[in-house]
Amino acid sequence: MLQFITHKSSRFTYAEQVKMVIEGGCRWVQLYMEDATDEEFKKVAEEITPLCQETDTILVFDGRVELTMDMKVHGVHLHRTNMPAGQAREFLGAGAIIGVSVNTAIEIMATRGLDVDYVALACDLTAGGYKGIVGEVRAAGIELPIVAVGDISLQDIPQLVSDGVNGLALSKAIVEAENPVAFTREVINSLYGN
Repeated sequence: MLQFITHKSSRFTYAEQVKMVIEGGCRWVQLYMEDATDEEFKKVAEEITPLCQETDTILVFDGRVELTMDMKVHGVHLHRTNMPAGQAREFLGAGAIIGVSVNTAIEIMATRGLDVDYVALACDLTAGGYKGIVGEVRAAGIELPIVAVGDISLQDIPQLVSDGVNGLALSKAIVEAENPVAFTREVINSLYGN
């Protein structure tokens, strides 16, 4: 699975980014606007929600649990500084998608018992970090989907798939590509071995 995380850009608005990745075949969008007020975030969310609904694209908000509930989008992605996952689950209910950011196998194992749907793992690509962490977590009997996130290039994808990740989360690489629509297609083809 490919998750696109919106990225602050002078070339494209957030809505333009979402249109392009959907056109490229991506069906999972995370609205990320780090420094935005709730009002600014909501305004963009109102623009992109119909685009996602029309194409059956999953939409999650980055860190904004209350807005996730108010706007009835699919779910939320949480970082250490956000509401704890257990509290977010109580708030959003059983049907919401909840993802959390992690950096180590220990952090993934700490999600055991929490009702989360996936983890976004950022670690060192060059040192075989993903393979080691995925292996350790699977050996511990944890089957939670692991999504690789970070400075990932097209060339990294076959190795990440081989390392056992269940998906990728890309942001800057797509937004800064010469043709984001075509690049999104390339990523999806590489991810699924087409």
